[in-house]
Amino acid sequence: MQVRRCAIVFIEPREEVGFDLNDLITGGDGLRRGLRWFALAPHRGEEVEIDAEGRELLGRIGTLQWIDADSLGAHAAAAVQVLLRDGLLIAARQQDEDPQWTHWRQRDEALRERHWHPLTAAAHAFTRWRDVDAVQNMETSRTTTAHDMRETLGMPPTECVRRGDPARQIALPRAQRTQFDDLLARRATCRNWDTGRALPQALFAQMLERVFSAQSEVRTCEDMAFYKKTSPSGGGLHPIEAYLIVRNVEGVAPGLYHYQARDHALEPMPAPEGDLHEWTLRAVARQHWFADAHTLVLLSPRFDRMFWKYRQHAKGYRVVTLEAGHFSQTLYLSATDLGLGAFITGGINDVVLEEAFRLDPVGQGTLALCGFGWRGEEMVTAELDPAGEVWRLPADADTGRC
Repeated sequence: MQVRRCAIVFIEPREEVGFDLNDLITGGDGLRRGLRWFALAPHRGEEVEIDAEGRELLGRIGTLQWIDADSLGAHAAAAVQVLLRDGLLIAARQQDEDPQWTHWRQRDEALRERHWHPLTAAAHAFTRWRDVDAVQNMETSRTTTAHDMRETLGMPPTECVRRGDPARQIALPRAQRTQFDDLLARRATCRNWDTGRALPQALFAQMLERVFSAQSEVRTCEDMAFYKKTSPSGGGLHPIEAYLIVRNVEGVAPGLYHYQARDHALEPMPAPEGDLHEWTLRAVARQHWFADAHTLVLLSPRFDRMFWKYRQHAKGYRVVTLEAGHFSQTLYLSATDLGLGAFITGGINDVVLEEAFRLDPVGQGTLALCGFGWRGEEMVTAELDPAGEVWRLPADADTGRC
């Protein structure tokens, strides 16, 4: 049997500390310390604990050349089987092979074909959430409000950095405010939605056209084209796709859609199992203040397209995340201009979204959810609007809820 190591794997030593009564009684500090080793392989997406034999064996086998497993010695046979089972060793194709070996080889080949940089592949794979409840986590850690955070975490770093003597500052003239300045001042994250008022289809379509549609196309050859959109993109590749969760839009059935940027059209997708609202709450990690938006948009990068040009590039993933930020700001300003509220959050349960939209995180993943819709008339959940451009609050109002 021919084997090789999976394309990317990092080995992490992890120290664990626990209480040990016997150690305390015998004069120690009462703490038991141990070291465990974990393999982090992006094609798996889940950490695997390994023992010393497996760790050393991985260090003897390369990622490119296939070798005969028998050449590792009879003493290594059991460890080889464990590593094959866990997908850390990959078996070459053979007849009547274990289906699990086939699965891990296909996952590993898919990762190799996408030209990921090793560090960013691991970072993306192991920062995905499945069933996180962000609200419960804030309550448990006592960081729900700004006052709670100050009490629990202590004083934060200064809000304004100074890098010199204030007396030597060079004062700059203030510009006359324009309509664009007023628009920027009204841009604030919305956490309160008017669920009783449907979003007109025309406004919905205008938002998608402004933010996500291809404004023009440059065809460099018969089988190669680049789009012009309203937000910048590294290499002009525009790898980020928009997947929609439509909740309350006139003339559009609630459900899941893919936005076709070239045609400015919706492509219906199968609905998730169960109640759409409950599923949306899971997707936004129980952040109920976002789940009621009229439309939510998953920013989903096509890594296969981005890394086609930026192969194993240390900055490729960073450029993708920058693009998501550009999209969200364009969405915020467009929504504000049209009298709508908007939001973006990176606190999402990636796996829930991947499964529903049928995305393979090796080739096309998740970065963030943004959304838009009518802002509610009453601020039930506090919003950060210190200049009072959106909400007119009493001077003694408590706006510390995060």
